[in-house]
Order: sequence, then C-alpha cells, then structure tokens
Amino acid sequence: MKQWYESLFENYGKKYDNGNFTQGTIGECDFIEKEIDFNKSLKIIDIGCGTGRHSIELAKRGYKVTGIDLSESLLERAKAKAQNLQIDFQKHDARNLPFKNEFDLAIMLCEGAFPLMETDEMNYEILRNATNSLKAAGKLIFTTLNGLFPLFHSVEEYCASTTEEGNATYSKTTFDLMTFRDFNITTVEDDFGNKKELECNERYYVPSEITWLLKSLEYKKIDIYGAKLGAFSRNDKLTTEDFEMLVIAEK
Repeated sequence: MKQWYESLFENYGKKYDNGNFTQGTIGECDFIEKEIDFNKSLKIIDIGCGTGRHSIELAKRGYKVTGIDLSESLLERAKAKAQNLQIDFQKHDARNLPFKNEFDLAIMLCEGAFPLMETDEMNYEILRNATNSLKAAGKLIFTTLNGLFPLFHSVEEYCASTTEEGNATYSKTTFDLMTFRDFNITTVEDDFGNKKELECNERYYVPSEITWLLKSLEYKKIDIYGAKLGAFSRNDKLTTEDFEMLVIAEK
C-alpha cells in the first residue's frame, strides 16, 4: 500500500511548482552558495529534490548537482525543466541511498524527505543516509518542521492562512503531544484535475532532538535557526513563531 507522500506527489509536478512554499528558490540558493564559499568544485546532493528547483538553480550557477527523489512524476518534471543543464537526476528512496563519501554538501529543503516518514526510525535513516553520502569534511543543510510552533499556534490556522487558491488544503488537523506528530486530511487536485483526499501525518522536531540525532551521527558543529522562505540567514534566531527550522551541520 502506498504511503500518503507517495500518492500526493503522483502527477503533481506543475501544481507543486505553483505552491507558495516553492517561491523562495533564489534566496535559498544564495544562502547555500555563501555556506560553501562559492566553491564551484564541490559536489552537491539534493535529497527529496522534487521538481528540481534548487538543483536547477545551483547547476545554473555552475555547481555539480545530483538530485534524488522518490516520485517519478516530479523527477520527469525536473528533467524537462533542466533542459541542457548537466544534472544527474536519480530515483531513490532517501531511506536507502547508494552513495558513500561522495558529496561535499547534502541539502534537504522544504521537507523534501526527512520529517514525512511514518516512524521516527525511518526519519533517522534518512539523516543517516544523507550523512553517509558525505565526504569526511561534509556539510548538511536541511529544513524541518519546528516542534515549538504547534505548542503555541494552530497548525490548521497557519496552513489555511498561507494557502492560495488551487493549492492543497488541510482539515481535521490534530497535533499529538506524545509523538509530536500532526495528523490531518490533505485535499489536493493533481495536474490532470483529479481530486485526492489523503490521510497525512508529519513529524515536528524540537531543536534538542535534532541536535541529539545529529550528534549521534558524529556531527561536530550543529547550528539551528528560524527558516524564512527565500531568506535563510544565520541571523534569524529560532522562535516559536517559526513554522520551520533551518539546520546546518558540519562533520
């Protein structure tokens, strides 16, 4: 049986690109470039690359990028958009990647894979696989859902306030304090106009959990900030107002 995140992204490439959460690509890539000192010789892996928006923008800027995703239709859209750019798009499950010590930087942005899995162990496997793909002095940059946010705010109200017409809508949202999982019914219309109703659940993490998980994977330096759409910055202290957090981990 397919998981909700597999069903959601079937025939969803165009709709995905029109989502308001995908509009910050340029600013996010500016931040990534700064973090790697504009070093064009570095190899980057984009895990959960979706329609390839970060992969494509970084390749345009001269970086060597490998884009990984589980969704056939999102990868097809990514390849079509990439045109003449040299990007290695591959279909893989982030819980089981074939790469070892190959990349200088791994990125997982906009909940590409990490907090969507049905168990904490699976989410950890994604972090472990991302880590294994990195060289000895590699860096991991990812965003994930901020567990401090639902303690102070309604996730359903937040999603409703940031959703534009034609995007996915969320209802019957319940946040479980024991597991820090948000359960909801997501209604989407795919690229062919078919409506789908999916029972979704996503894991929210608090900063201390992320720090502990990354320390167990032997990262030496772990920094966590608030993640502002299209404007990632080390100056943004994480607060309870941030729906997402930005994590930068160095080996």
